[in-house]
Amino acid sequence: MKTFLIIVPEGGMLFEAAGIADILTQANRLHAQDDARPLYQLTIATTQPHHVIHGQSGLNLLADYRLLDLDPKQPRDTIMVTGRGVSEEEAEQVVDWLRCAAPYARRVVSICGGAMLLAQSGLLDGRSATTHWRLLETLQTRFPKVKVASGPLYVQDGAFWTSGGVSSGFDLTLALVEDDYGFSLARTVAQDLVMYLRRPGGQAQFSRFLLNQAKSPGPISDLQSWILSNLATDLSVEKLAERVAMSPRNFTRVFTRETGATPARYVAEARLASARQRLEQSNEGLEQVASASGFGNSLNLRRVFERNLQLTPGEYRERFSARALA
Repeated sequence: MKTFLIIVPEGGMLFEAAGIADILTQANRLHAQDDARPLYQLTIATTQPHHVIHGQSGLNLLADYRLLDLDPKQPRDTIMVTGRGVSEEEAEQVVDWLRCAAPYARRVVSICGGAMLLAQSGLLDGRSATTHWRLLETLQTRFPKVKVASGPLYVQDGAFWTSGGVSSGFDLTLALVEDDYGFSLARTVAQDLVMYLRRPGGQAQFSRFLLNQAKSPGPISDLQSWILSNLATDLSVEKLAERVAMSPRNFTRVFTRETGATPARYVAEARLASARQRLEQSNEGLEQVASASGFGNSLNLRRVFERNLQLTPGEYRERFSARALA
């Protein structure tokens, strides 16, 4: 039997912890058909001085223990952190406990923003890891020793497993079951719960490029608006610099300073965002989408989607188009 401790910080999405607990419990139930001994002994701990975990939805979860009452040096198979909490004090408490507990655990796992706490503890230094797509740049900036992977739903590096946002924790948990007890059990659990054992694509398919806006009104801000209305035109650095009467070198420096992104990156993200929106909200053909978004043809569009989202444009449309168009 493997011990499985889930640390649930305050103010998160409780369906993460509840769903993970249900997956592990389902593995126990299916195994019980052949052997009454459970595969997992599950414990939920709160970071609070009481036993009630408050979720952001207003719902509450009753924990088995308070983290401060658990001995970090007790041997455990798996320690999982499902979020980063709502305060620095709470985060530091978890980080300190993890530093002490990690040497006595077979593996340490994070869901979503929980990777920030693993990184803060130093456990991810020199390792590959991921987190929610909104936190990827923050994780890389704050913890440069971590090798941040932006595409996968989850990443394993030795004894440390990290996952992307929210429901990707379910993908990771099925992978843990497979790692522990084999493919057949993990597949059966997934089928019983009507889940993918291997969900197609990575978390990049769910991310949204947040186009950086200039810090203040002016030529760069006006140019950004013009770019969004003229994606099919020549948007090379030279042409954009000419439009605002700057040298290419000075334009690149000013644009990057004002927006936090190079002109080339901004244009690439704007074009991809436009293509995604058209695939989601229109019945336009792929050639039309590619032309209007500035990719020229459907082959270029496909290459960009596969490189950035690990999906073809057709697969993206199938998964994310408006219900009225599906």
